[in-house]
Amino acid sequence: MLGTVVALAGASLAPAASADEYHRPLADRLREAIVAQNFKDVIDLTPPEPGARSAGKREKYDASPAELMNKARSLTAAAAGKPLHQTPNMDAAIIELDVLGRPKSVANVLLSPQYPNGVVVPVTQKGLSTDQVRYRWWDDTEWDVNGGKGTVDVLPGRENAAIDFSSPYPASVLKLMVGFGVLRLADQGKIDLDADYVYAPNPVRPACGGPTVKKIRQHFDEMITKSQNESTCSLIKLIHDHNAWGEVNQTFADLGMPTLMVTGTLPGNGGQWIGSNMSGLDTAKLLLLVNGGAGVLWTTDKGKPVTRNELSSSSRKFFQETLAGQGHNEMLSTPNWCGRDYPTQGIPQQVPSRWIKPDGTVTVGDAVYDRDVRPCNDAAEVTFAHKTGWVDTTGSDAGIVKSLRGKDNRNYIVVVFCNLGTDYVDANRPADPPGVYPVLYTQKYAQLGKAIDTIMKNL
Repeated sequence: MLGTVVALAGASLAPAASADEYHRPLADRLREAIVAQNFKDVIDLTPPEPGARSAGKREKYDASPAELMNKARSLTAAAAGKPLHQTPNMDAAIIELDVLGRPKSVANVLLSPQYPNGVVVPVTQKGLSTDQVRYRWWDDTEWDVNGGKGTVDVLPGRENAAIDFSSPYPASVLKLMVGFGVLRLADQGKIDLDADYVYAPNPVRPACGGPTVKKIRQHFDEMITKSQNESTCSLIKLIHDHNAWGEVNQTFADLGMPTLMVTGTLPGNGGQWIGSNMSGLDTAKLLLLVNGGAGVLWTTDKGKPVTRNELSSSSRKFFQETLAGQGHNEMLSTPNWCGRDYPTQGIPQQVPSRWIKPDGTVTVGDAVYDRDVRPCNDAAEVTFAHKTGWVDTTGSDAGIVKSLRGKDNRNYIVVVFCNLGTDYVDANRPADPPGVYPVLYTQKYAQLGKAIDTIMKNL
């Protein structure tokens, strides 16, 4: 019987009104796993000093492999940084699924300087939602110098909410929202995924690239599996071409996922993504819809039953297959670096075969990994259909975990957003081999991924 998650250490919240508790053991264990990572020993390569990080909501894009190679030289120079001066902001959510893909239990835990021991978010039974969090827009400078406290509300009417939390910028996990918007247009008959899209940016934006002509389906695949920003800009512009971003954002709100939004992007080229926001809980619900469980998945506060039919069967199948083809397996899961002492192994997932070369190594676009992943694939226990994201102040991963045949059963959705991006490294981080795609952030994410998977395996 589903009930309500109530708050634990780190906040003085009264228990929710429901007589039942919404799987407290899962929430307790998630909170404990997060706190156990002991983030205080992470090194900040750009500690809060005048000019260390740009002020305000500056633009953020994932760096190219070449840019990351250059940055990797500084990633090992931990001595140039300082230990993290405060607890990071993290939003982690899990939805355990039954055999029919329906929500069985849910946990959502927030970590921040205000909640250094973690706080479990109260989640309603029917809506898989909360009104107990005052979400704030992310701002690097506010986090650095204002004790992690944001000042601009994401949602109106939350001024008296018990928990005050600045939502980490989602980075490329925002591409899940773009994908949803594209597939809604396809389901409405407004676009054909197999049609060419002529991307003619005006003006050309360096992060988005120049003019291209590709199938919409190809743009979608590149956006998700390779995290290609040029294809993402193309699809954002495609949605602008149909004047549909207002409708997409309203659909998120109408479906009970109000923290999901893409705002402020440029109609002429699809750039400028900083006006995007996602909470862990609502992102998990979006993946729950994509996964396509049976029956009513949740009911909104206005009484609307939400089912998998918000996307057509063909759209959900395409979305699932694309997520399952993810090439960047390097945050909550780390098999692209199979066999290296660093980073540690995360979620024990199988690497999709499309990226594996005859010698067992992985190449994803221009990103080259030097490890033979076949031993890790032989030992893999799950598939992980997911999307990663990273910038200097974001590390994020969100996806659907399913057991491989014959392995211990687990079937769950996991989402982690945190502000520890490529500006933050471990003190003992070894140098990356020359010419190899670098380890982008602290291995504590992989440790957390492994801990979460162990929790889910043992439920």
